[in-house]
Amino acid sequence: MDENKKDYSDFFKPQNNDNNENTAQEQSRANDGQEPNKERPSYYYSYGPYKSAFNEESEGQSLTTSSTSSEGTSNVEVTPPKTLRPFSFGSENTPQGPAAWDPNAKKRSSVKSVFAAFMAGALVVGALMFTADKTNLFSGNQPLASGSSSATTVASSSNSNGGEVKNAALDVVRPGNIAAIAQNAGPAIVKVESLVKPKTTSRSNGGNSLFDDPFFRQFFGDNGGGQTTPKSGQNDTGSGQLQPAGMGTGFIFEKTGYILTNEHVVDGADEIQITVEGYDKPFKAKLLGNSYDLDLAVLKIEGEKDFPILPLGKADDVNVGDWVVAIGNPYGFDHTVTVGVLSAKERPISIPDEKGTREYKHLLQTDASINPGNSGGPLLNLNGEVIGINTAVSSQAQGIGFAIPTSTISSVLDNLKNNVTIPKEPVPYLGVGLQDIGQDWVSELKLPNTDGALVGSVQRKSPAFTAGLRQYDVIVDLNGTKIKNSQELITKVQGTKVGDKVTLGIIRDGKRTEVPVTVGDKNTLAETPAQ
Repeated sequence: MDENKKDYSDFFKPQNNDNNENTAQEQSRANDGQEPNKERPSYYYSYGPYKSAFNEESEGQSLTTSSTSSEGTSNVEVTPPKTLRPFSFGSENTPQGPAAWDPNAKKRSSVKSVFAAFMAGALVVGALMFTADKTNLFSGNQPLASGSSSATTVASSSNSNGGEVKNAALDVVRPGNIAAIAQNAGPAIVKVESLVKPKTTSRSNGGNSLFDDPFFRQFFGDNGGGQTTPKSGQNDTGSGQLQPAGMGTGFIFEKTGYILTNEHVVDGADEIQITVEGYDKPFKAKLLGNSYDLDLAVLKIEGEKDFPILPLGKADDVNVGDWVVAIGNPYGFDHTVTVGVLSAKERPISIPDEKGTREYKHLLQTDASINPGNSGGPLLNLNGEVIGINTAVSSQAQGIGFAIPTSTISSVLDNLKNNVTIPKEPVPYLGVGLQDIGQDWVSELKLPNTDGALVGSVQRKSPAFTAGLRQYDVIVDLNGTKIKNSQELITKVQGTKVGDKVTLGIIRDGKRTEVPVTVGDKNTLAETPAQ
């Protein structure tokens, strides 16, 4: 009993600080009904790093510490934690571990490291770009540029073709088949010379007034190359010998000897001579049919064998900017070849002469050099086909030439070959002479301003005469559209069709009224009105 008491007294005896935890466990066992005097070993495991670093000789070893109390000794086994991989940018000699991290330390950068990273990135990007270019990664199956042309991808708008991507080849140099075109087309291109009988009347200025017109000279070339005419004031001898009157170009379009040229090249000629490549003597040509309005003529020569020809192409298939070739005899220089592009289509020009005014329509404009003597010569596409007949060149500009398109030629070619009169294209007109309104007319005619076109004359039996228009009427609108001046009214009338009914708003004696007029055909009049 004394012994047990001693034991319980020891149990409740205050322990020192080192054994407080063991005493608390003994109390817990007593409360649970366990024997307090039976000691059980306790094991403690430590996982955290208690030091900033561990010595190499302590790795893998077990460290044993003893905890002593007043009554006995209990063994505590401590296992060292696993060595953590140091997180440090320093060298091997730098202390590692959590204590080695200094958040206030400045980051150090190396120039070599930055340069090496930049070069590596540039190398990677260059390799990717080279691979994408070789494999057409971003351009699909688009061909690579080669030779004289380069390919480019043109994305059309969704409004035109639904966003479809097309390939367009852009020439960077002139086409290389110009020499072949000139060689193949040359034998079919002829020189056309017009000869006239000498006149008994004196001629001034070295020729007739037709050639004296500086605007009309753009056709022939100042009476043709090598032409001999009497000097100013000198009378012709009347010997009856034919004299050159003009020179131009033509081409054979049928192997039996049919030649196409301009009407103005052979106009007024008593004899037409054709010089064909490969023949020593010129041929005498027969004029089959001609058209003043269209400026076209068809000639016929006879030969013992078939002649080389030039095929007619389609002018509608040629686009603005396409290459074209012009061949002719400018100023007597036979078979001169010039190259350019198609500058525009549907050009209208008017050229006056002794017979009236030639109203050209639907002309092709080109910057290929066309000079006097080129008239009647072919304008060729790169397939060697005729797409037009060179007709005129602006004498006041460079690189502006005009050609009659084959679309106009084809529609009348049979009529020209068979000498059938070609009906004139209807020309809408009203039959009035017009002029702009001066400021002095405003008060006299009781007008609000100078807008409108003043009627200066009315052609008898014209649409305007039939409708009741009078002199000094002022036309201020057409079908409700205001008229600023006389030229604007003429343009609007020309935009109508023969037989159309229009309403003219006029001011007469200061009062506005409307007059209905039926547009007429100018070609039906015996006399050409002033309009």
